[in-house]
Amino acid sequence: QVQLVESGGGLVQAGDSLRLSCAASGRTFTDYAMGWFRQAPGKDREFVGATSWSGSSTFYADSVQGRFTMSRDNAKNTVILQMSSLKPEDTAVYYCAARNWYGSRFAHEYVYWGQGTQVTVSS
Repeated sequence: QVQLVESGGGLVQAGDSLRLSCAASGRTFTDYAMGWFRQAPGKDREFVGATSWSGSSTFYADSVQGRFTMSRDNAKNTVILQMSSLKPEDTAVYYCAARNWYGSRFAHEYVYWGQGTQVTVSS
């Protein structure tokens, strides 16, 4: 089992930046590739980005490419989502997730999930 806890959400204005954290506990953190997803009201859960076991590889959804950056600190069992130039359409609950293999953008392929943190971007 891997337990994931997100933090750092809040209410910001368009153009602002926000940093989300996901703290992992349980099994060996470096056994897992990590992903970030988001879900807005009435919409499906949407892929945001993923990072490999070491953090040396990442890829992002087109909608956030160039604005969001993922990183991980394996010494602290933490993965970060740094968000900049936020837009109202970024408003959603943001989730981190873990799976054994890197490279997926599909929510159903991730095994462990956090409870989510709300991000609201006002115009």
